[in-house]
Amino acid sequence: MFLFRRGSQRVTVQQAAEQTGPDGDAVLLDVREKHEWQAGHAPHAVHMPLASLVAGAPLPNHAQGRPLVVICRSGARSRRVAGLLAERGVDVVDVAGGMQAWAAAGLPVVDRHNGAGSIA
Repeated sequence: MFLFRRGSQRVTVQQAAEQTGPDGDAVLLDVREKHEWQAGHAPHAVHMPLASLVAGAPLPNHAQGRPLVVICRSGARSRRVAGLLAERGVDVVDVAGGMQAWAAAGLPVVDRHNGAGSIA
């Protein structure tokens, strides 16, 4: 069961981290481009670029049937994807402020080698 209130479309980075972390039920879905992902992402996030989702690609296996928290750089793309996935019947919210807000809040960001990442 998704722990966000029904009808709530946006969440804070703190709520996203809580719901997608080790004790959370949701999957953090990063919809940025490959180079953005490689530069820096949340350690437990799943990557699937916006273009793939718009083209109708299925969600990664372990994200299917689970609540999703969608994140991008600033929140614009994730808001679009959240709307698209909600139309497909997915239990989904997006992160206000995106990875910029995530990093500004001091939450962990790793690069493609699991070193210290940055937001591209």
